[in-house]
Amino acid sequence: MDGQVKIFDTHSSLALLRTYTGHSKAVRDINFSPDGTSFLSSSYDTYTKLWDVETGQCRQQFSAKGRVPNVAKFYPEDPNIFLVGQGDKKIVQWDIRANEIVQEYDQHLGAINSLTFFDSNRRFISTSDDKSMRVWEFGIPVVIKIIADPSMHSVPAVALHPSQKWFVGQSMDNRVVVYSAGERIKPHKRKEFSGHLTAGFACQPSFSPDGKFLTSGDSEGQVWCWDWQTTRVMTKWKAHEKVTIATAWHPRESSRVATCSWDGTIKYWD
Repeated sequence: MDGQVKIFDTHSSLALLRTYTGHSKAVRDINFSPDGTSFLSSSYDTYTKLWDVETGQCRQQFSAKGRVPNVAKFYPEDPNIFLVGQGDKKIVQWDIRANEIVQEYDQHLGAINSLTFFDSNRRFISTSDDKSMRVWEFGIPVVIKIIADPSMHSVPAVALHPSQKWFVGQSMDNRVVVYSAGERIKPHKRKEFSGHLTAGFACQPSFSPDGKFLTSGDSEGQVWCWDWQTTRVMTKWKAHEKVTIATAWHPRESSRVATCSWDGTIKYWD
């Protein structure tokens, strides 16, 4: 909330390695480049900034006429391209080399919440406050599929399964819902994850590296862990004093999970 970005060592000391200062308001989203040498930070100050991980320098900053960037994602096939989902219902595509917007995806009716690439990065899914999910072919500003239903709730956070065959969404009715990520995007009506309370909070779910487990925080500061195949709760524990807003598995040390909370703490679990 102080406009800073911090990087910690998760290998041994857990020490703070560097602080990146440059935003004047709270940072909403962080996304690393595919090679890990840089990252994007999106803030309520209306700027998305590109940082050098090693030096801590801000390389460039981007702003679309004062629109708040809710989420930014590098295009995995080209580190010079990234998408920004904005509060004004638009998704814009930036070219870092030209420092300009080269494409707009403008079909949603509410603020953009998440962007997720899939299908070998040929397509991406966007979710919005308009309670819909829309599938796009990258580079073409025409929706190829709309997932919307009167019974649907807003899905502010999405995670792609390591197999790339499924993705899950944190639904605002206290469920994690499942969709296929193949040529035909459709809900898996017999598979969902429940028990936790997340209504009103964009708790980011996360898969274990092998795809066998799914975790999510909740509004009571707990972490829930489900078996992916059976959807049964494997374990849950009290992690924070306030809402656990995100969980993230270590990509190589598969027994370790990081959590962060509105109580201002980040915790690392084994």
